[in-house]
Amino acid sequence: MPQALDWQRDGADWPNRDASRFVTAGGYRWHVQRAGDGPQLLLIHGTGASTHSWADLFPRLAEKFDTLAMDLPGHGFTTALSRQSRSLAAMTDALRALMAAEAFAPRIIVGHSAGAAIGVNLAMGAPPPLRFVIGLNAALQPLGGIAGLVGPAMANALRFNPFVAGMLARSAGDERRVARLISGTGSDVPAPYLSRYARLFQSPPHIAGTIAMMASWDLSGLMQRSERAGVRLHLIAGERDKAVPPGAATELGQRLASVTAEILPGLGHLAHEEDAGRVFAVMFKAIVAAGLSGDPGRG
Repeated sequence: MPQALDWQRDGADWPNRDASRFVTAGGYRWHVQRAGDGPQLLLIHGTGASTHSWADLFPRLAEKFDTLAMDLPGHGFTTALSRQSRSLAAMTDALRALMAAEAFAPRIIVGHSAGAAIGVNLAMGAPPPLRFVIGLNAALQPLGGIAGLVGPAMANALRFNPFVAGMLARSAGDERRVARLISGTGSDVPAPYLSRYARLFQSPPHIAGTIAMMASWDLSGLMQRSERAGVRLHLIAGERDKAVPPGAATELGQRLASVTAEILPGLGHLAHEEDAGRVFAVMFKAIVAAGLSGDPGRG
């Protein structure tokens, strides 16, 4: 039967567990992972995911940066202490509260898919030098990818019927269905990732958090506001991404002076899960070019 995630049971083999702890801030009990020294770098996963999405990228980043990742509100092991909005603005405010509790003021934000939109929104409201965001397969327009598990009609249904999440969890947690869903994004990820997505999708609160986020999402005018605020955005897109067309990154790079873009051949929407080493190399090159690596000899 579907049930809420339990850290002792479901998190016993969680990736990078030794960096995990729980923090109360902004109306949530957050599951966070933090490790490393150097310039501070924030990781924000996409809709329907969790810290497990950074399993192989997190330790590489922690070798060079003070790296903080979290399960977003309603996702994974992060739980609300009271009823909370999951809009872009509300989630951004909640993240600000978490960073204040952690005394964390990142110079670099890395966001995957919808997490990139949160990262851009976060950077706009922060003082310099936080003006640099890396978007991995960034969903800066209506959501796709793993969010394709449900649609707007289902998101609205959840508002009136709390049992919807449980019904979805019964079917969505099947590992074969998860494999088809992931494959539909253009990615072939290792088996441990599939297993953990299946575990997440067996949890009604995680499903409800995903749906609530989708139902509240509004990206209208985001990029125009970002351009005016002077946020530098580097987009990295997988050539095979079927959830967020890679051409969207190229188009933004051509249209906006503050945006640069590059395409990674052979990778899909979950590029950082498919090939963390390659994605890390590309990310670090962009960070060095931005002068934010913390190494005086490298930028």
